[in-house]
Amino acid sequence: MTERFGQQYVSAMSIDGLNEKPHLDMPDVPDCEPAGRQGADPRVENTKRRQIMEGANRVFLSQGFDAASMGAIAHQAGVSKGTLYVYFKSKEELFGAIVEDKRREQAQQLFAFDPDDDIEATLTRLGRSFIAFMCRDDDAFSSLRTVIAISSRMPAIGEHFYASGPVVGIARLKAYLESQVAGGILEPHDCEVAAAQFIDSCAALIFKPRLFGAFTQPAPALVDRVVGMAVETYLRAWRRRVAG
Repeated sequence: MTERFGQQYVSAMSIDGLNEKPHLDMPDVPDCEPAGRQGADPRVENTKRRQIMEGANRVFLSQGFDAASMGAIAHQAGVSKGTLYVYFKSKEELFGAIVEDKRREQAQQLFAFDPDDDIEATLTRLGRSFIAFMCRDDDAFSSLRTVIAISSRMPAIGEHFYASGPVVGIARLKAYLESQVAGGILEPHDCEVAAAQFIDSCAALIFKPRLFGAFTQPAPALVDRVVGMAVETYLRAWRRRVAG
């Protein structure tokens, strides 16, 4: 998404260079799928839903969120307006579904861990990848601003956005840290709080300035300094000491 004086645009988001595959039984959040038509083939319903979302994405890109209409979306998606309303009650709900879908996909890719890898290297990779993902372009911050604006009148969109992104990331990192506690690498501690704090600490001096437009991209040296301190602080607190 790109934001210009209140107009929001949606674009597909992707992560490059994150090819790690999850090796842990990570928790996830339930899908927020619409009911569709009673008795219909779920495979057909999912295909139709995807067709509508892709058409809506093109309309939001070309017209902006405020100017987009459900009629234009239905035309672009190649469905009737009645069919469109079977799947989505409003363009706000449709927009939220597009963002949520991308957010969930990205959270699952970004927070993928191998419990056998060195924990310092794993946390450093996560911190750097997280910052690279959040700051990759203006789309990420425009999407966040847009979701916040929509959430004031459609709170469910904000809830779903949070549940499909931050909640998934925290839960997956929590599960990884718990595996390291079980393996004797870390001391027992509240891994959920620690996961949330670690993610936030990696964004210190970077996320808020970027969100408010203080800079376009953080300097690599700043990313290394912030992430390095976040990893060092966490491991100093919770890495198990070997008696000697």
